[in-house]
Amino acid sequence: MTLEILKSKEELRDLVDAYAYLGDEKRIAEVMDLFTPDAVYKVYMGGTLLATTNGIQNLERDFMGHAADVKTYFTLNGQHTVKIIGDVATGVSFSQIKMIREPEGKKVLTDYSVRYVDQYVRLNGKWLIKERTGHFVIIESRFLDN
Repeated sequence: MTLEILKSKEELRDLVDAYAYLGDEKRIAEVMDLFTPDAVYKVYMGGTLLATTNGIQNLERDFMGHAADVKTYFTLNGQHTVKIIGDVATGVSFSQIKMIREPEGKKVLTDYSVRYVDQYVRLNGKWLIKERTGHFVIIESRFLDN
């Protein structure tokens, strides 16, 4: 493995982690900086495609709408495997995402176990997400006492 590949792997992991950090803080405009302008974002739940969003303008609108309903996000990233060929790469990462919403004044915690399948490109020396497909494998919701 070359030094260039190791450097790219670290940069790609930093990209995936930045997505989580910024998302948790609802810094949506900065999350959009992690994507190519023509990015595609897909969501599968239980193996069924629920949504496809094209372009960062639409993606930002969708993320802002979702973030407005969520009081708190907390994301833990796990494994991240990538295959790099020049300035393109594919990757698979795993995340545990917790979201707290307050419908009707009661706190509801939803846990999501997610496998992301990504396509990345390096533009002007910076890795970006070109396509992200979120497979929400396990979803559990419960009311919180506090």
